[in-house]
Amino acid sequence: MISDTFHYHPDVAQALGEQGPVVALESTVITHGLPYPQNVASALAMETAVRQSGATPATLAIIQGQIHIGLTAEQIEYLGQRAGQDVRKCSRRDLPLVLARGEDGATTVAGTMILAHLARIELFATGGIGGVHRGHPFDVSADLAELGRTPVTVVSSGAKSILDLPATREVLETNGVPVIGYGTDMMPAFFAPSSGLPVDLRLDTPEAVANVIAARRQLDLQSGLLVTVPVPDAAACDPDELEAAISQATQEADEQGIHGPASTPWLLRRVVTLTNGRSLQANTALLQNNGRIAGQIAVALAKRP
Repeated sequence: MISDTFHYHPDVAQALGEQGPVVALESTVITHGLPYPQNVASALAMETAVRQSGATPATLAIIQGQIHIGLTAEQIEYLGQRAGQDVRKCSRRDLPLVLARGEDGATTVAGTMILAHLARIELFATGGIGGVHRGHPFDVSADLAELGRTPVTVVSSGAKSILDLPATREVLETNGVPVIGYGTDMMPAFFAPSSGLPVDLRLDTPEAVANVIAARRQLDLQSGLLVTVPVPDAAACDPDELEAAISQATQEADEQGIHGPASTPWLLRRVVTLTNGRSLQANTALLQNNGRIAGQIAVALAKRP
């Protein structure tokens, strides 16, 4: 039984039992996205942002083959100290492997969507989704397919800037994923507020997003919804400086033969260096902002009759 491998944090179990607002959070940002100790600090700050909005945070991870829906501070610290070590990034493909072998696993966007849906959590906040890699059109993140087949609402700052954003936008359309701009007419570009690519619909309040989620439920569509939120202005990167850093990092990755699952964390770390830490500041700021907005949407959804 799947319930035998699911372990709920008491706060999450209580909120779900009361049909209260809960926001899922991924764990690859802890193990593969940010260095220690910034990874732990950012994860805890994102949970705090969700709580301040009135919702309950549920960071998802697999520890020794057991699925945890909500982590303790000690478990977040454990994963944070293992950043860069043998913690498997878990997408759909990887979840049964980690469970069967009793390993530690950090959930990607796709992996978090799957577990959140099984745990009956509608809202999920993250930094940026995966997508189509620059110069490698067949290297497509499993996040995009998962958004097309798992009914979870993902709040992010668009796709990661290191990706081919126009191609990523096309794949989202192909998979039938509505792209909502939260307070914006253009899909954000992760570290930068705009990609120049239009969204399907602009919405400006949590209640308006909750209405779309309710309409999707009414139709029983088995697909996700992507709510894109621009990085806060004070933390946004200069677009020209950012593009120069991404182009250099992408070229270096190709020269060193870095592709596949290893490419995203490597590129993000390299861009941090090339931007003198400005991309890291943007990343931590947008994570907290997305957690706050996802919490507000979760609250609005829980209030619907």
